[in-house]
Amino acid sequence: MLTVAAVARRLGVAPATLRTWDRRYGLGPTEHTSGAHRRYGPGDVARLETMRRLTRAGVAPADAARVAAASAVPSLPIADAAESADAEPGRTGGGRVIAMPSSSRAARGLARAAMALDGPTSVGILRDTLRRHGVVRTWEDVVLPVLDGVGRRWEATGEGVEVEHLLSEVLVSALHAELPPIVRPVNVRPVFLVAAEEEQHTLPLHALAGALAEQHITSLVLGARLPRVALADAVRRGGPAVVFVWSQLPATGDLGQLTAIPAQRPAAQLVVGGPGWTSVPAGVDQAADLEDAVAIIRAAVGG
Repeated sequence: MLTVAAVARRLGVAPATLRTWDRRYGLGPTEHTSGAHRRYGPGDVARLETMRRLTRAGVAPADAARVAAASAVPSLPIADAAESADAEPGRTGGGRVIAMPSSSRAARGLARAAMALDGPTSVGILRDTLRRHGVVRTWEDVVLPVLDGVGRRWEATGEGVEVEHLLSEVLVSALHAELPPIVRPVNVRPVFLVAAEEEQHTLPLHALAGALAEQHITSLVLGARLPRVALADAVRRGGPAVVFVWSQLPATGDLGQLTAIPAQRPAAQLVVGGPGWTSVPAGVDQAADLEDAVAIIRAAVGG
C-alpha cells in the first residue's frame, strides 16, 4: 500500500497531479488502511502508469483516463518495482543492475556495467557480441532487453536516464570500432536515417546504420528532432535512394512530415520504423523491426 507522495515519486509527477486525476477521472486509491487512510494498491499504480504513459505520448487526458480506467493488469507490479530498486550491486564500480533473469548472459553483463556507469566494460561486451553475432542479434538479444529493463526501472523509480544515454554512447563506439569502412558500397545514392520531428530517440538509427554497413550499404544519420523543412531541403540536395524516419512515440509520428518530403526523380523510397507510427500513407513501407528495416532498404537500393 503506497501513499500519494510515494506514488508521485514513483511516477515522477507532482502529488497535486495525482489528486487532480483522482478528482476529475476517478483514478484514485481504492484501498484503505486501519486508520481509514486511502492507499494505492498494485492495480491503482498500474492504471496511473498507463495514464502517465499516454499523456506523455500526447494523448488527451480524458481519453487517456478512459483507457487507464479499463486497465486492470499492472505493467510493473509493486513487488517488481521494489526488486528493481533494490537490485544486486554491480560488479564494476558499485552500481546496481536491473533484474533480468530470462535474458542472455551478455545482456545481464551489459545491464550490470551500464548501471555502474562502466563505459569501458559496456563497450567491451558490445564489441565481443558484435564480433560473434553481428548487429541485428546484438540489438535484439542484448541491447533491447537492457533498454527495456532500464525503461521499467525508470517507470518504477524515475531513475535511469543517464544509463540510457550511456548505452547510446557505448553502442555507437562499439559499432565504429567493430565495423570496417565500406570500400565498395552497394548503393550509389545515399540512405538517410532520421528521427521524426521532435523525436529525441536516435539509438535505433545507429543500430540500423550498423546493420546496413554489414550489408555494405552506406547511410547517413541526420540525428534527432529534424525539422521537416530541414529534411525536405536535405532530400532535394542529397537525392537519397531511401529515407528512413524513426518515431518512438505517437506524439512524434505525424504523417505531415512524410507528405512534406519533396518528390524527386528517381523517387526516394520512404520507410518508417518505431511504435510511434499508428498508420502510414500509401507507398510508404513500415518496418516491423531492425531485420525487416534492413531487408526493405536493401531491396530498395538493389542489394
